[in-house]
Amino acid sequence: MPESRSSILFGEVCQSQKCLLRINGGYWSAKTGKPFEIKSFLPIPRKRQSLGEPDASRNGSKEILRAILLGHEFDPRAAGVLKSVIMPDFHGVFPYLVSPIDVSGQIRTAVLGRLCDDLIKSGVHGLTPLGSTGEFAYLNNSQRMAVVQATIEAANGRVPVVAGVASTSTSDAVAQARSYQRLGADGILAILEAYFPLGDAQVESYFRAIADAVDIPVVIYTNPQFQRSDLSLDVIARLSAHPRIGYIKDASTNTGRLLSIMNRCGDSIRVFSASAHIPAAVMLIGGVGWMAGPACLIPRQSVELYNLCMAACWDDALALQRRLWRINEAFARYNLAACIKAGLAIQGYEVGDPIAPQAALTADERKAVEAVLRDLS
Repeated sequence: MPESRSSILFGEVCQSQKCLLRINGGYWSAKTGKPFEIKSFLPIPRKRQSLGEPDASRNGSKEILRAILLGHEFDPRAAGVLKSVIMPDFHGVFPYLVSPIDVSGQIRTAVLGRLCDDLIKSGVHGLTPLGSTGEFAYLNNSQRMAVVQATIEAANGRVPVVAGVASTSTSDAVAQARSYQRLGADGILAILEAYFPLGDAQVESYFRAIADAVDIPVVIYTNPQFQRSDLSLDVIARLSAHPRIGYIKDASTNTGRLLSIMNRCGDSIRVFSASAHIPAAVMLIGGVGWMAGPACLIPRQSVELYNLCMAACWDDALALQRRLWRINEAFARYNLAACIKAGLAIQGYEVGDPIAPQAALTADERKAVEAVLRDLS
């Protein structure tokens, strides 16, 4: 590869991390001695500079440079170094937002906007519309677009918005991802729906196609409780080499699997806890935060838990985690959206009932959720 200012820029960064050595404009893994080729650098719109990506002077103008990585035979830590340079950093508490909807099917954008504003003021680090709690599987395309647009407008650049993309069709998922990026989403949460079983190659191609289609970070999401096709460790490891796949939310309930992902992939992919895991335990082993519906109901406490974990105040963190686990238990006991929507209604947000054929909580179930929220307030 010919010498250029951009190759020197990334070479210096990688050398400083002791993961790569730049030799004659190329890159070699300091650990494995295998080639790590950077094919080209593409200009990225200037607006992304606010998210912390580096710039370099070329032809007298400032441009954002992104590396396009080839091949899979390199130290996974090296990919993590490059990603940390070229991608915004997602960490902390990302509530999975509900999708407020009225009886006519219209998204209650004003209610969603108020919820987003209150969550941000409570200190959350990001927002995730169209996750499981957001009932993505029950919304049509125009409703999904309305939810994402309302969230982006409410966030107004204060925190990143990572929008959920889910489909049984690769082409539809790609179209969704591109649409949300055009609206201004800062990242994509990629979810695979499947009617027929899929092999590893098909699962991998789905997530890779989404990441290839956008210029923003992708969080891959797997939830074996609800999905017909899961992400194997081999597929996760291969996807972690993609320059835009930098995060995973694994809702398998198997915390040992999270540690296996961390050990296998190193810094090339970072792990968010799901509500199916104990967030403090995930952060203890190296997780970077919590993406889940219950954070909508207890945002301040969730942020406090994250801060205690980051400060390594583990006794205090675990004491708080024990208290907060009651909301996770309620979340697991009842329908996901119904539980969070009932809790938000109790707190004064007119988010409406879960979308049919789902049922709202019964009066007794609602009282149980209300009791938990009262004890945690």
